[in-house]
Formats: sequence, structure tokens, C-alpha cells
Amino acid sequence: MALNVDEMATMSGAIDDVRAFCHVVELGTLSAAARVLGETKGGISRRLSRLESNLGLQLLARHPRSVTVTTEGQLFYSKARDGLQLLDEGAELARSTRQEPRGTLRITAPLDLGQEWLPALLVGFAQHHPQIRIELLISDQRLDLASHQIDVALRATDGGLPDMGYHARSLTRLQMGWYAAPDYLQQAGEPDSPEALPRHALVLPGAGHSAFTVTLQRGQLQEHLTLWPRLQTVDYASVLRLTLCGGGIGYFPQLVAASALQQGRLQAVLTDWQSPAGELFMITQGGMRAPARVQAFKAYLLAALAETTPR
Repeated sequence: MALNVDEMATMSGAIDDVRAFCHVVELGTLSAAARVLGETKGGISRRLSRLESNLGLQLLARHPRSVTVTTEGQLFYSKARDGLQLLDEGAELARSTRQEPRGTLRITAPLDLGQEWLPALLVGFAQHHPQIRIELLISDQRLDLASHQIDVALRATDGGLPDMGYHARSLTRLQMGWYAAPDYLQQAGEPDSPEALPRHALVLPGAGHSAFTVTLQRGQLQEHLTLWPRLQTVDYASVLRLTLCGGGIGYFPQLVAASALQQGRLQAVLTDWQSPAGELFMITQGGMRAPARVQAFKAYLLAALAETTPR
């Protein structure tokens, strides 16, 4: 359960009270502890009284010129000293993650990108940052970052994102396109205009074997099409695979097609006609205060997108 501001302030004050007590034990007087901590002698005295009240124990016996540690105080000191050391080490380790990319990076992405585009990118990132361990959660469900302890969520949309209370960064446009396997085009020919698409076997996204409507544009010219798929499936990753198998001309994002295009397993068609574009977002919890591992992944991701997709 997350602490509110008042609870966090109370915890911080209690730790400072314990730290003041340990300094008094180690230095022998309240005055010496006050000088080291940059506080007044009265402030240190109030810290000690508050600590003793909270514990219900007398930790120090006060004398005019010195203090003596009680038996209970000595027992408490032996554990408190170790506890403060662990807290300091933990704080230092946490600060180092802001400066050096390390730790576990938990990423969630939709099925299409998580299966077809992201794996090669993550392998490359892992090779550049071997001190970072990567966990990938592939899901079309929009997982909440805080409750699932996710560092980065990649989300594709054809509209704006709702206000989720997290930091959202637009990464790139998701340009849609028409693609086919070279073997299919050799047998069926390449469409020379949008009007030729209905004469081809089409692999389209959707469900229920319903009609697929799309508007294509070239300059000022627009074509509004209603198409019936030969093969239909609900996600672009499956559209890609059916297209690669020669199922027909498929319609999916250029980012999903990028690897197969580079390998020569796909060929783009109707390239002078523009389809509606979506947008890819990177969602994080911390924004500019995000850990170094998140900042490093964002930089790597932007560099990779700059090489493979048009802005």
C-alpha cells in the first residue's frame, strides 16, 4: 500500500530521530551530535524524547555534562545502527539506478508488436546493456503500470490516449500499408490501383467475416473501398503470417512488415496510395524522473524507430 505525504514525512522524521540517537551514543554528548547533524542541542533533545516516548523505553540517562546509555538503549543501538546502514545502502543503490542503467526492465506491448517487431529490438538493447534484465509481457489488455510493476507500456492507437495519470510519449506514426508475398504476386499479378483490390485474395483484420472499409488517398484523390476478405483474423501478427504464406494481399502496419520487407519475404503494393495512420505511444510512470534503465530504453527505441519508420 502506498504511503501518503503525511505518512512519508512521519517515517522520515522517525528515521532522523533514530539517527540522532545513534550519533549521541557514538559521540557521547548531545552537543557533539548537534554539531555533526547541523541541529541545535534542544532539537536533538526533542528528538530523543520523542523516540523514547514512541518506544516506551528510556534509552539514555541524562547528566549535566554527559549522557549514559541504558541497557535497553544499548540493545536498541546495536540493531538501529545496522538498520540505518542498510537504509543508507539501499538509498545509495536506488540513486545509482537513476545514473547507471541497471536492474529489471518490465515492458508490456500488444500482440502484433510484441511478436513481430519488438523481439529483435529487445535482443539488441540487451546486448548494449547486459546489466539490465528484461521481462516482456505481451498482451492486448491495457495493463495498469503501477499495479503490475511495469516500467514501459507500448500502446498503438488510431486516436488519442485517455488520461491515465502516466507520462505518454508519442514515438512514431503507425503507417498502414498493403503487402504480399512475392510468390503470390508472381501468380496473381500486382494491383495497379485500389479498384483492383477486390479482384485479389485479401487478408484483412477484423472479426465475424464482415466487410472491411478503408479510404485510400493519393494527393487530392480519394478512394473509399468496401472489401471482403478471403482470410480474416483479429490481429495484425496473424494477418502478416497468413500473407507470408501466400494467402493474398494483407493490410497491416509498416512496422509489423519491416523485418519481412528487409528479408525480401514481402513486397509492398499500392505504395503511392496513403492509408490512415495510427500512432505508437510509450507510457511510463516517472517521465523525466524515470530510472536510467527506462531512459536508456527510450533512447534506444527512438533510434531504432528513426532507422525503420518514417516520422
